[in-house]
Amino acid sequence: MPVPEVSLQLPDLEEATAAEVVAWAVETFGQQVALACSFQKEESVLLEYLYRADPNGRAFALDTDLLFPETYDLLATVEARYSTTIERWRGPTLQEQAAEHGDELWKREPSLCCAIRKIGPLKQGLSGLDAWITGIRREQSPARATAKKVEWDEQFGLVKINPLADWDDKDVWREVHKLSLPYHPLHDQGFASIGCVPCTRPGEGREGRWAGTDKVECGLHQEAA
Repeated sequence: MPVPEVSLQLPDLEEATAAEVVAWAVETFGQQVALACSFQKEESVLLEYLYRADPNGRAFALDTDLLFPETYDLLATVEARYSTTIERWRGPTLQEQAAEHGDELWKREPSLCCAIRKIGPLKQGLSGLDAWITGIRREQSPARATAKKVEWDEQFGLVKINPLADWDDKDVWREVHKLSLPYHPLHDQGFASIGCVPCTRPGEGREGRWAGTDKVECGLHQEAA
């Protein structure tokens, strides 16, 4: 799709701190920006920044019905900590998916499963928004290596804000511990990246996702042109 005029007017916030980027997002977009929350350690930091900037800020989660019990527990902890409600977006039920594509689609066609259970719900969550905030970092994967802190998202047609783009793993953990933030307990069990139960294993970086395949992305974040 053509790059709209708004994308040509986006500020260069590469020298801004992550907290400053989040504050800018809230001030600029108000209730038309939301944080996509998968409850990784990165979102632990961004949730804190978001609700400091705006106690009524918006965050949403993609509930695949295949998340770890610990993920649902952390969601409840976050909602209680910030007196908020995390919006949840879902695709078809697992039974509906199985009826159309067979049982355990994630074993046979993981990309199709992600499209149904993640990309479809994400499109619902982004509908009506002018911008979204993500926890992606450049060092995580090749598809993320060129991410800017503020950029136009051609895939979904809105502004994409990546406050932690230039952070490394140590930066994230330093802030989590400095602010005594709640974080996903599976990180302490060797899980660097946490998604759905069938497709997540312990491992460094994103190597624990879709183990045994070449897949490292679910399709939510495409490499910038």
